Amino acid sequence: MSANNVILSEADDVDEKSPLLRYHLLGKSMSVDAGRSNDRKLSTFFGVFLPCVLSMFSVILFLRIGFSVGQAGLVGTLIIFLIGYFIVFLTVLSICAISTNGAIEGGGAYFMISRALGPEFGGSIGVLFFAANVFSCALYCIGLTEAIIDNFGPNGSLVYGGMPSTRWWNFLYATIILFFCLIVCLIGATMFARTSFFIFLIVMVALGSVIISFFVTNPKNIPLTDRGNDSARYTGFSSETFDENLHANYTIDYTTGKQLSFAAVFAVIFNGCTGIMAGANMSGDLKQPSRSIPVGTIVACAFTFLTYVLLSFLVSATCSRELLQNYFGFLQDINVIPPLEAAGALVLALSASMNNLIGASRILQAIAKDDLIGIILRPVQLGVSANDNPYVAVLVSWILVQCVLLMGELNAIAPIVSVLFMLVYACTNLACMALDIASAPNFRPTFKYFSWHTALLGFVGTVIMMFFINYVWALTSICVFAVLFLYIHFRVSGSSWGYISQALIFHQVRKYLLRLDIRKEHVKYWRPQMLLLVSNPRSSCKMIRFVNDMKKSGLYVIGHVKLGMMDEFPEDPVTREERQWLALIDCLHVKAFVELTLAETIREGAQHLMRIAGLGGMKVNTIVLGFYDDDVQEDHLTDGKFVQKLHLADSEENPQRFGYPLRREDDEKLLSAREYVMIISDAIRLRKSICVVRHINNFNRDELAHLTEKKTIDVWPINFFKPETAGYLDTACIFLLQLSCVLHMVPVWNKHTELRVFLCVDNKNVEAQTKMEKKLKSFLVDLRIKAKIHTISWDHVVSLNTYSETESDDGLPVTHVTDISTEYLNGINGLIKAEAENTVLTFCYLPLPPANATQHMQYLHLLNILTNGLPPTVLVHGISEVTSKDL
Repeated sequence: MSANNVILSEADDVDEKSPLLRYHLLGKSMSVDAGRSNDRKLSTFFGVFLPCVLSMFSVILFLRIGFSVGQAGLVGTLIIFLIGYFIVFLTVLSICAISTNGAIEGGGAYFMISRALGPEFGGSIGVLFFAANVFSCALYCIGLTEAIIDNFGPNGSLVYGGMPSTRWWNFLYATIILFFCLIVCLIGATMFARTSFFIFLIVMVALGSVIISFFVTNPKNIPLTDRGNDSARYTGFSSETFDENLHANYTIDYTTGKQLSFAAVFAVIFNGCTGIMAGANMSGDLKQPSRSIPVGTIVACAFTFLTYVLLSFLVSATCSRELLQNYFGFLQDINVIPPLEAAGALVLALSASMNNLIGASRILQAIAKDDLIGIILRPVQLGVSANDNPYVAVLVSWILVQCVLLMGELNAIAPIVSVLFMLVYACTNLACMALDIASAPNFRPTFKYFSWHTALLGFVGTVIMMFFINYVWALTSICVFAVLFLYIHFRVSGSSWGYISQALIFHQVRKYLLRLDIRKEHVKYWRPQMLLLVSNPRSSCKMIRFVNDMKKSGLYVIGHVKLGMMDEFPEDPVTREERQWLALIDCLHVKAFVELTLAETIREGAQHLMRIAGLGGMKVNTIVLGFYDDDVQEDHLTDGKFVQKLHLADSEENPQRFGYPLRREDDEKLLSAREYVMIISDAIRLRKSICVVRHINNFNRDELAHLTEKKTIDVWPINFFKPETAGYLDTACIFLLQLSCVLHMVPVWNKHTELRVFLCVDNKNVEAQTKMEKKLKSFLVDLRIKAKIHTISWDHVVSLNTYSETESDDGLPVTHVTDISTEYLNGINGLIKAEAENTVLTFCYLPLPPANATQHMQYLHLLNILTNGLPPTVLVHGISEVTSKDL
């Protein structure tokens, strides 16, 4: 066999879910961006820098800088940009960290957040980010319409008295602009990138002309288009003008008629900072997204920030406050070449509109592809052209933007856009912070200039500013996020993306487990930590659910022993079956862990589980077994949901099937009677309390919640194997009482059952009987156990047999069960049956197994007589203190 064939054979044996290992065996290398389509063509400049710059400039650069200075003053404007860019910068650090930590596919910020935080966070934020892009696209379409009207409207600076301007005419213009954006976006991202470059050149020329104009244009009066013959002064560079514009002076917005404030101005201007995700939105079309997104975004932020600050100073030193507050298109009037500024404003708003429309479509396509929302997005998922352009997503986005256009005013939409983008930024920071805090070894971004401190600061800052801008929209967006989160959480059962919640839980659990010191345990805080040993999960579903109630808020581990030796299998058979056990737990809705082991004998495997189940201070203290009898096993997994989820098909070709055949009546048991009793003895030796459950398959927990009258939980705290020496207040009896009380505290049991504690007395000794009743009642009161004491005479069944008890070399009691008569135990069994007419569950004392192995069969025979025909019964033996009278 050739070397290549050997390597291929090894690769074939590797788990198909381990592509990195397969590539290693095949001698291939994998880059961070491996698996991308060859259709990706955009570079850092065209794919990230240009979209970010054009989106951040948008309508703010030429149409709203004067608005900000006129209302908030130069100081307020600089504060707005400093706050906005500070939040943006911290978010950019998080974007750079996440985008350099693995391959980035289509969907941009949605993809990064969903793969970092899981489907619930990712899907919820993805929908809101999609909405943010939809509203933002409408904002820029309206801004472009505003620029067109300023130049070609009734009072147009380029064509006076041209295009009519009313609400519905403006809506028509915005619709035409949006339709043009639709055509460009349907052609594809490459066409959009080429268009963006020419738009960028036009904007740079227009920006250069604006800056030059401040220095060469002479002072003059500029007509206020909405004030008839009124005009305002362009003063040129003047210290008086600079002083006048230094501080805030909030007035009524002439476009909306509403009183302005710092929050309102911030909401509008912050849209000039929200374009940082434009490059990330193009992630599916970038050649090297993990490199292009950080570099392009940071450079774009620095460039736009310096440009905004420069223009703010120039405007403050040259334009009167009246001009800034009443005419947003003044830059065109002072421009040495007015059409240049007009062209810059028009193409910039057009570019931002196209960028947000195509960004929204890419996000919607990514959400649909992940199938998080459901059937409503299936057409979007399928509607992709041959060159991977999501034309259905573009059409859906276009329709929604068309609806938002009905809002009409730019300043009315701006707060919504700002709040939605800030929520996305908050979650981006949260994702990066969570990844860093979780200390996940695989979180190794190549971008190092961030920490969880910067991410936390960015998260807090964005949340605060959300509510500062508009608390109504902030609360609304958070509520929508919560609804989407819950919907996706219950709809999506699992994903291969990984859940940051699991990493955080692991980090915190490990920390607190180390602090959970077993040396500091106290009886006041005892709780049942159950290990249920299951032979066949198909026939043990009712037992699993019952023990889930009995453990209440304690640790619950379901253990199973698979017979065999590791040498007999090509791989660990336990690992292969673990997922089916976990699926079974999900189906049964129990809060349990699974521990599976491989051993030569069941007893040996049970010892493994009893020793190792749990971790640190959370170790099992109670072992639960089913009763050893010859009953035919029933299949509880016949429901369709079990068959589908657990792969219960009988075909041997299905390697994942939950293959546990039921034992038939004549089949030989895998566990011998002697081994079974020795498992009970092993539990006692390991200082574990023991519960043996019988007839639980006769109990239907679902019917418990529909009972019209209360049933009883009967407690018999007496060792029937030693009737003459038994006491009600020994350790084993107290454990029995405590366990029954714990079960009764579960709401459904508490509502539909009541506790009865039986006191067996000798009618011949009335004084002793009264004393015992008083003592037991006082004891139950001290232990806060609400139960009725039911006194019963058992003179007619008390055995006259005697038995002897000695101690073995290891100090364990040796009980001669052969001296106990079957007539006596039949009488006890009949006594319990007579009182169990309205009983749903019975707790009885479990006598210790005999040390003499020859008596094991007799021990089981006596337990069988004692519990034969009873309601569901739990035989209990406790070996440690579990409750206290003290506070």
